Amino acid sequence: MRLLLDTHALIWWVEDSPLLSETARAAIADNEVLVSAASAWEVATKFRLGKLPSAERMALAFSAEVAAEGFMALPVTLDHAALAGSLDIPHKDPFDRLLVAQARLERVPLVSNERLFDEFGVERVW
Repeated sequence: MRLLLDTHALIWWVEDSPLLSETARAAIADNEVLVSAASAWEVATKFRLGKLPSAERMALAFSAEVAAEGFMALPVTLDHAALAGSLDIPHKDPFDRLLVAQARLERVPLVSNERLFDEFGVERVW
């Protein structure tokens, strides 16, 4: 099975954080994992703004960190972007909207602790 990681799940995996659920940890360990280009954008943006100081290593070498974990990059396609922009959901975070669109179009579960995603037509693993 393929999985798409929400940005926080990716960071918690790399940091070996206890905040990552055991279910999510096992799913990541046992499946093909996709990491969205949107997560690279989110990490870099939030690190630059001082909202994610613990992610300096990820912000400075995102591609290398993802590759070192054996994860696959998921580019943002025109279809992903178009769906993200057109989603009629009450959620303003552009990073989350793009991840929801990618999970739906790629037909993959999203590894995330955000229960709000359950209402957006994606399968969530946590």
